[in-house]
Amino acid sequence: MSQSDFSLKILGIKDPNINVIDVKDSDELKKKSKDENDSNESVTLVVAKLSYPIERCRECGFKQVVKNGYRKTHLRLDSLNGTRYEMELWKQRYRCKNCNVTFGAETSLAAKNQTLSTHLKNQIMLLAREGLTGKFIAKTCHCSPSSVRRTILERMQPHYRMARLPNHLCFDEFRSTQSTMSFICCDAETHQLVTKLHDRLSSSIIAYFENRYSIMERAKVKTVVIDLNAQYQSFIYRLFPNAKIIIDRFHIIQLAGRALDNCRISIMKQLDKHTREYKIMKSQWKLFHFKAKDLHPEKPVYLWGVNEYMTRQNAVDLITHKFSDFMMVYQTYQDITTALQSRNKKLLVTALNDYQTTHSEMDITINTLRKNQKYVLNSIKYKYSNGPLEGINRKIKNLKRSCYGFANQNFFFLRIDCIFA
Repeated sequence: MSQSDFSLKILGIKDPNINVIDVKDSDELKKKSKDENDSNESVTLVVAKLSYPIERCRECGFKQVVKNGYRKTHLRLDSLNGTRYEMELWKQRYRCKNCNVTFGAETSLAAKNQTLSTHLKNQIMLLAREGLTGKFIAKTCHCSPSSVRRTILERMQPHYRMARLPNHLCFDEFRSTQSTMSFICCDAETHQLVTKLHDRLSSSIIAYFENRYSIMERAKVKTVVIDLNAQYQSFIYRLFPNAKIIIDRFHIIQLAGRALDNCRISIMKQLDKHTREYKIMKSQWKLFHFKAKDLHPEKPVYLWGVNEYMTRQNAVDLITHKFSDFMMVYQTYQDITTALQSRNKKLLVTALNDYQTTHSEMDITINTLRKNQKYVLNSIKYKYSNGPLEGINRKIKNLKRSCYGFANQNFFFLRIDCIFA
């Protein structure tokens, strides 16, 4: 194997028509350059020729094609070890004696009239899928941030629709650009992203699904997981007539937990800060969110903030026995979380029906759950949740944070597609 073949193999170039003439490092290039302000970046220049025999003219088809010199072109290669690799490629020119048309040799190393090689663009897309910033990708690949942006716009195209609508869907929203809330949907089973819309208006969501999927396709959807947003409930049966609505379990527990905390805070505001009860509710607030079995009534521990040794169960009992309304709120929260985690439908129905008014935020929570009781019970019956979509939203937030936000929503959606394509 020749030295030229070794060089091409190292660089990952498989075009047999390219022949390496010379390889120049940074020191050789600086000696020949007259510019004293050259960058200190390490550059390796590969000088090569591209030539192959042609029998017929591309235009007229006659066998009167002759070689007509070379044309110098410049290509950016992908980096191997952090070094910037470039290629000075001399492309063979041809001329047809019959029609007098000239044309040049072509290679799969790079697209026509482009300087970035295909391998370099692949490297850019691999880094973009990791959610890295455009400037960091440009620095790693030894190109400009504009080249990174153009590559993403070239490689990623917005999807019109999925080939087959999933049977189980998850609905949610996320904050996109300029504080705009955008709609997002994914497959509850495969976690594949279905669509992202520029807003979360009901008209936009309805128009998207009705214009892209027939009623037969939409009728095959079996479940749709949502949060407690009543907006989605108003049109889900219109779009998916056979679908069951599921209220996400996390949002139910979150709603009940927020009501528990607000009730605790309202009681704290009426207590003296030096009392034992205030210290427990202030510093040991997490105890009220523990499962009953995790309080360990047989094991005394030192409670910071209270500065006493006692069991966690004893600390909770001191509050619940003194404040009857809080005891009702606390017990309701425990029943709801236990019912959802153990998939106990009877316990959940009992917790909702046996609740007595305490004039706290838990009253609103229970009324909301009673109003949506059919959908809340579906969260116990079915295994699907908005967990996959929350994970997607988390990655979207990390992308926005690392890139310091986006001004263009369309490009932001393309960066999201880079991660989840």
